[in-house]
Amino acid sequence: MSGPITATDAEPDAAGPGRPEGPTVELVPSRAASVGGVDVRRALPRRQRRTIGAWCFADHFGPVAPDGPGGRMEVGPHPHTGLQTVTWLVEGEVVHTDSLGSEQSIRPGQLNLMTAGRGVAHAEQTPASYRGVLHGIQLWIAQPDITRDRAPDFAHHAELPDADYGSCRATVLIGELGGVRSPSHFEMGILGVELATAAPTDLILPVDAAFEHGLIVLAGGVALAGETVGPGVLAYLGRGRDELALDISGGSRVLLLGGPPFTEDLLMWWNFVARTRGEIEHAWNEWEGGTARFGRVASDLPRIPAPRPSWLPTT
Repeated sequence: MSGPITATDAEPDAAGPGRPEGPTVELVPSRAASVGGVDVRRALPRRQRRTIGAWCFADHFGPVAPDGPGGRMEVGPHPHTGLQTVTWLVEGEVVHTDSLGSEQSIRPGQLNLMTAGRGVAHAEQTPASYRGVLHGIQLWIAQPDITRDRAPDFAHHAELPDADYGSCRATVLIGELGGVRSPSHFEMGILGVELATAAPTDLILPVDAAFEHGLIVLAGGVALAGETVGPGVLAYLGRGRDELALDISGGSRVLLLGGPPFTEDLLMWWNFVARTRGEIEHAWNEWEGGTARFGRVASDLPRIPAPRPSWLPTT
């Protein structure tokens, strides 16, 4: 799942905001967008906060009923470069199809992780047989220079490890929390954890003080350091904590993201993550030209054309 990165989010070559040296609580409203007929709350990138570690994109969608507007996902074949896509569902079912030949259904509690590297294409849609609520999030991880030009890959994890913190279940999607490590492959220090609780819970999580962290509330709410956060707001927490104290309301689902600050140059346009405008232009031309770089996706959905980079002259 993907959508246009516009000037509202991150202009090409735009300088991002500074990073506090110590702990903070910075609240950043998400932006409303629509992708494949599904309304999303875009938490990353935003002008106020472009990245959290290597996490560079986050679209929270749903919950939406199947018979309501945007109740079914239909995202046709589209390309990616220089990133990993992370798909996580709270409710629903989505089928992933890519140019590597993968065709994989994902359900709540499972993880799809696609590594784009030098180039891959994929499509995502709600299967015709599914009639329930759709609710989840897709995230991107920027690949470092050492791996971003390698061959693409796809992995599905049917089960993920979790740990209990009182009545809160912490499921480790990627990285490691308190000695519990995800089997998913990651290329640099990074953390992605879902916190879920049926009853109100106060908890203290062990975290890496070298990481910056952020919270995205998928359902319910969470309070920390005198601030209350709900869906539609990213809470950026800065660095310097070795533990994180949270007060989570009953029925909540909260995503904790973290990683060391991403210090490499980062340029995003549409579905491409790169370092220079020239790289973006090359990828755009190859997708529009139908070259072999991105391969073919076996999907009945229409192929999505790439928008022209804003800095190129119109013809």
